[in-house]
Amino acid sequence: MLLVAWASHGQDQAKIRVDVAKTKDAMKPIYAWFGYDEPNYTYMKDGKKLLSKIAALSPVPVYVRAHSLLVTGDGVPGLKWGSTNAYTEDAQGNPIYDWTIIDKIFDTYVQRGMKPLAQIGFMPEALSTHPVPYKHFWKPGDNYNDIYTGWAYPPKDYQKWAELVYQWVKHSVARYGQKEVESWYWEVWNEPNSAYWKGSQAEFFKLYDYSADAVKRALPTAKIGGTDITGNGMKFQDAFLKHCLFDTNYVTQKIGSPLDLILFHAKGSPKLDQGRVVMSARAQLKNIEDNLKVIQAYPQLKKLPIIIGESDPEGCAACGMATSPQNAYRNGTMYSSYTAATFARKYELAKKYEANLMGAVTWAFEFENQPWFYGFRDLATNGVDKPVLNVFRMFGKMQGDFVEASSDHAYSLQMALDSSFRGEKTDIGTLATRQKNTASVMLWNYHDVDKKGESTLVSLEIAGLPVSSATLMHYRIDDEHSNSYEVWKKMGSPKEPTAGQIAELEKAGQLTPFSKPQKVSISKGRLSLSTDLPRQAVDLYQVSW
Repeated sequence: MLLVAWASHGQDQAKIRVDVAKTKDAMKPIYAWFGYDEPNYTYMKDGKKLLSKIAALSPVPVYVRAHSLLVTGDGVPGLKWGSTNAYTEDAQGNPIYDWTIIDKIFDTYVQRGMKPLAQIGFMPEALSTHPVPYKHFWKPGDNYNDIYTGWAYPPKDYQKWAELVYQWVKHSVARYGQKEVESWYWEVWNEPNSAYWKGSQAEFFKLYDYSADAVKRALPTAKIGGTDITGNGMKFQDAFLKHCLFDTNYVTQKIGSPLDLILFHAKGSPKLDQGRVVMSARAQLKNIEDNLKVIQAYPQLKKLPIIIGESDPEGCAACGMATSPQNAYRNGTMYSSYTAATFARKYELAKKYEANLMGAVTWAFEFENQPWFYGFRDLATNGVDKPVLNVFRMFGKMQGDFVEASSDHAYSLQMALDSSFRGEKTDIGTLATRQKNTASVMLWNYHDVDKKGESTLVSLEIAGLPVSSATLMHYRIDDEHSNSYEVWKKMGSPKEPTAGQIAELEKAGQLTPFSKPQKVSISKGRLSLSTDLPRQAVDLYQVSW
């Protein structure tokens, strides 16, 4: 039942209050950004299927970021590996450009109304200062440092590198049109303060200057930025911002470098404690806050768009739970509730620091032809949606303006930044929006410690409704709803599900109504509801009139 009587006076109760008449800021769809390591999955069977679903869940164009768009190779994907063969050279060292695979990738996006957050990287084999070894064959459990091969090095010729970037942007304009490419974002490299960049800081700034100059020469109205540093790379970020504002440009010899957007990464840090996963949302939120503080120090940058280029519970999407047991949260509802709770705090942090936060890239996609529910950080497995994707479907239903919403069981932002979500009680949080004649209220019951079997009674009062009756929809993500993983386990965790089982799993993977739509009476503008919200569950209520 949707409306649940209070089961026990002794049970903890949470009170949530929403007033749809008190609008706040417009809801920026910062959730509509996704990315992944393996670009060749884009145009494969399950890749196309998932991209169609991602595009459909959002009311605005979804931006997609992928690694390795300039890597040399045959286009055959591997874990943490992809290639497009965009640049090779003939025997005399003359450039050969081939956009075939990049076009397949970007065509897949554009055909679905999606937009590239186009990552300029990594280094083609023919341009690398250290080309051997080049391709890696990493697999889960191997040394992570094995992936950093010849593609991670600076170019031996910055002019040739710049010409490659210039030709790529010119080709994009010719293929997709100037107006379309003007709506994209371009950014240089990935985590240059880490092993992803085998050059010095100065060499990266030089790479950025040559790349940005090439992009702007090809399309002066294109938008480009950096640096997509790791979450703890504030010193590098600060030096980069100073370079773009005050240093001599390596190409023009003038002061400054083009900067249309600022990017950084933010990751959590789950651990295994006595066989139980314990998340660290604090680590991710602190990464965001620390970067916003660095950016805030420069008034010149106040209005620039900020994009969290990767924003996740931890770092390695391709590290499954078999080799990294601390990642066991990924298949079930803990990933869902973590996502709801942390996105709410991203909005709070943006407001606190008056930051123009445009997007937070969830670095999770799919892994083609891999074992079912292997525990990768992905949104779907073998074409079947996992519970976390349904949180983004919920966000996609929340449009218009934020409205006043509060919970007496929500952790404050400062508490989350100080000690994460590890108190005696769980975080019963809420976000609410209103668009015209629809109000949407998201609730979650989150805690860093992975534990099942508990629930909290929640009373929800929605005020400010301008009618005496309305239609109520209630969606839920928990063990019984919107959850293909639990259904798969009940099947006996089949390694090769039958066609009938796959159909059942696909149905279970959709966002599921908790109950049928119902007409509700509203007294003096108020609607009172109550429910029993399980730990690590997420709810969405929609009231339409």
